[in-house]
Amino acid sequence: MAIAAIALSGFGYSLAESIETTTLRRDYYVNGNGETDMTAIIDFLNNIFWGYILIYGLLGVGVFFTIRLGLIQFVHFGEMIRAIKGSRHSDQSGISPFQALCTSLASRVGTGNLAGVAVALYLGGAGAIFWMWMVALVGMATAYAESTLAQLYKVRDGKGQYRGGPAFYIAKGLKAPWAAVIFALALILSFGLVFNAVQANSIADAMEGAFGVPNIWVGVVVAVLAGIVIFGGLRSIARFAEMVVPLMAGIYVLMALYVIVVNITEVPGVLATIVRSAFGLEEAAGGVAGSVAAAMLNGIKRGLFSNEAGMGSAPNIAATATPMPHHPSSQGLVQALGVFIDTLVICTATAVMILLSGVLEPGSGVTGTQLTQQAMEAHIGPAGTYFIAVAIFFFAFTSIVGNYTYAENSLIYLGAGNTLGLTILRVAALGMVVWGAYEAVGTVFNAADASMGLMATINLIAIVLLSGTVAKLTKDYMAQRKSGEVPKFRGNDYPELREKIDTDIWR
Repeated sequence: MAIAAIALSGFGYSLAESIETTTLRRDYYVNGNGETDMTAIIDFLNNIFWGYILIYGLLGVGVFFTIRLGLIQFVHFGEMIRAIKGSRHSDQSGISPFQALCTSLASRVGTGNLAGVAVALYLGGAGAIFWMWMVALVGMATAYAESTLAQLYKVRDGKGQYRGGPAFYIAKGLKAPWAAVIFALALILSFGLVFNAVQANSIADAMEGAFGVPNIWVGVVVAVLAGIVIFGGLRSIARFAEMVVPLMAGIYVLMALYVIVVNITEVPGVLATIVRSAFGLEEAAGGVAGSVAAAMLNGIKRGLFSNEAGMGSAPNIAATATPMPHHPSSQGLVQALGVFIDTLVICTATAVMILLSGVLEPGSGVTGTQLTQQAMEAHIGPAGTYFIAVAIFFFAFTSIVGNYTYAENSLIYLGAGNTLGLTILRVAALGMVVWGAYEAVGTVFNAADASMGLMATINLIAIVLLSGTVAKLTKDYMAQRKSGEVPKFRGNDYPELREKIDTDIWR
């Protein structure tokens, strides 16, 4: 099927990761051969977006901002840590920077961190992990740029809550409201609706496999729990993420540290294998194509799809924070660290546990969630299956909640963020959770991949065109910090922005 081909070749974001790494069953009743004109068009668009434009575009933009911003993610990594410390401050209009980080991590950290890493290892060998690291390191600069812009161009909604994101800086910064509308609609379709169905399917399959719970009931329970959080509004979602995300990530990383300690004598060899395999200096386990091309291709794709840098998703929540210090760059620094946590910490934890287990056998057909479960079984016995099932539940559930916040932001940009509009979006999102838990149609999932490809392409073009503003903000922030000041945005220093930003917010 077309969707399987896209998945196995690595195209697509978390949709494709879930499709290729779980036991999803796709009913594809069309023309007897699984193809329709619409399916062919969507598959063509996915091939263009994910096979050419975005693979090279996301990586290229990351390198561009890394150079233009003076290696910010390396030179000023300590400033990213400083931006997190003491970042629990908020005001009546915004959530805290720490809550914004946790909410963006809720979306970033999903089944791809468990299953997607396993796929990268299966298809590209151990060297794929090295290239995941590299793409995350350059992606930190992209994440910084888009979240800084989201902060700069944010506004207050009808309830006084900060709102912003790519749709806002595309419309206000580039004077291209038509592109902003396309972006917003594409984000609502992909993140607000279909991606949540995929995450629900991952949860349902994991729960059924580990505990024998019927998929439909899993979907209903997940929808009810998600509804309790979502209907509480943005602050409710932020408080939930602040409590749950650090806990779930912490437990997962602690498990990885336990595995590392138990197998400490083998760890140096595993790390050496990752680096050597990345450059073709060592044949991958089991004779996997130990080629540099296979390692690089799969590592880059998985890294990009996992950390979301440049996709235009995380800036939607970054804009809702009250920055500390009171400067757009501070929230950019916070969100850049989110990319580091997602890939360099959590994805690496999964990779190390799999490589230390010895269960990776390329060509065996065992990949994705199943491979990760087998690895955990090798380390802690039958309990490993249950541990991964529970991890998938929390990783995917928080993704559902985090994804919804992005869609809500886009709906508000479109002017439909009143009580009726938000209620319709929330009910639709929860309905997709129930539906996705037990049934999925391939063309719909492919359409969401194409939708996300479109929004990511628009966002990349926008942030490159606005890169001059990002560079000026960065220089301003670092100069103030170097002089011993607490950085503060001063609108008078940016006369070119006077008619484009909400000056009241930045007084």
